[in-house]
Amino acid sequence: MRKEHKYWVYIIASRSRTLYTGITDDIYRRTLEHKTGETDGFTKRYHVNRLVYFETFKYVNNAIRREKQIKSWDRAKRLALIHSMNPTWLDLAEDWGKPVQPLNADPSRTDVRS
Repeated sequence: MRKEHKYWVYIIASRSRTLYTGITDDIYRRTLEHKTGETDGFTKRYHVNRLVYFETFKYVNNAIRREKQIKSWDRAKRLALIHSMNPTWLDLAEDWGKPVQPLNADPSRTDVRS
């Protein structure tokens, strides 16, 4: 059975709302690259590392077409798009890459039983 491939068009932003629009076939990996500043360039230089919008696509050509469309828009239209999905501008990937705590974890307890 073949794994279905997915593509994402995404927008990341800095705290001052500098925007970057991109495309990827691995949103988790690519977002973490932006967050860690792994790749030199625009997003590293301007601290653009908060995932604020994304769309998924089955076909890469559709994703490329959408990325180009969004990039051609003026800033106001891109801001409205983000606001439609994420009105409070939360970082949709805030916890990505962080260790997961067990649900019953209580760091103050030392009487753990097996």
